[in-house]
Amino acid sequence: MREKINAYILDLISRSTPERTAWNLEKIREGKPVAWNYIDGCMLKALTEMTEITGDPRYADFAVTVMDHFVSADGSILTLHPEKHQLDDFNEGKVLFPVYGLTGEEKYRRAAERLHALLMEQPRTAEGSFWHKQIYPHQVWLDGIYMAQPFEAQYRQVFGDGDCTDILRQVRTVKEKMRDPVTGLYYHGYDASRKAFWADTETGLSRSFWLRAIGWFAVALTDLCELLPEKSGRQEIAGIFRELMESVRRFADPETGLYWQVVDQGSREGNYLESSGSSMIACAMLKGARLGVLEDSFRAQGQKTFEGLLRRLDWKNGSPELGGICLVAGLGPENNHRRDGSYEYYISEPVVANDAKGVAPFILCWTEILRG
Repeated sequence: MREKINAYILDLISRSTPERTAWNLEKIREGKPVAWNYIDGCMLKALTEMTEITGDPRYADFAVTVMDHFVSADGSILTLHPEKHQLDDFNEGKVLFPVYGLTGEEKYRRAAERLHALLMEQPRTAEGSFWHKQIYPHQVWLDGIYMAQPFEAQYRQVFGDGDCTDILRQVRTVKEKMRDPVTGLYYHGYDASRKAFWADTETGLSRSFWLRAIGWFAVALTDLCELLPEKSGRQEIAGIFRELMESVRRFADPETGLYWQVVDQGSREGNYLESSGSSMIACAMLKGARLGVLEDSFRAQGQKTFEGLLRRLDWKNGSPELGGICLVAGLGPENNHRRDGSYEYYISEPVVANDAKGVAPFILCWTEILRG
């Protein structure tokens, strides 16, 4: 198994350049070169962790090549558009920290400082939560916690003052506003203004429990449990995380260990067992158990999910493929009412193979298993 998984990852790297990565299917389908983006950020972070755990430099070497391409000597970032104020941009910023550690090049520190300053300018809701993007005013998405809060925690750990007060507030608000008390699951989005077409006019919440959104949130909480200092709210974050994992595990498919695209709808017509969110939940469980935040039964649950994903790894067509990955899903904007947060919407998005939103957490699962 080890050889096959390593070969799978190296095959993807061999077919990639900084301007065209084999795992960024959105850009490939658009026929556009890769820009600074969260999708590649997911994969590059996974690659640096592969080098950390295996000692093989080939994985992190590619991450360094990409960062070197995008980051200029003064720390400015090629293709980054600060005026868009989108939390997605901070996900690739997480890769700056390991690359700075590997190379010692000051441009990566400068880039992290620039990104952190940009995050501090991000518009906020009345409760203090970051808007997901400028084009999504007053909206908080679970995805955004993953994109921005571990970056903020790592920046403050490496270069900052260690003050994690705002990180804790961002997570608290999500729990207060977006958690369903009946299932313990979290809704994908919340509109503090209650004006978005997809939002409930009383609660501001979207309608469904989308697996990958919950997966993003789960992995973010696990990362924060690792990054936050003991006296900076880590125990509170750990409690929120444990509660979420207890809720999510009840919805696992008993045969495969995988989870459904719309988490609580099981085998309802059109629903399917989705690979990216399943990988994220498995990664969160495996890492949470390793950190001692979750009890050992979660390690076994995460292992079962990973084994279910392994059975999806198809070697029949020459190049290996991990299928069952939802390409993309979101809420709005106002000129796109198809993205309305309904069950019918989430099951209608394309399902693909080898997109980084599924491959990266699959690799991170593998690194957790290698860590033992």
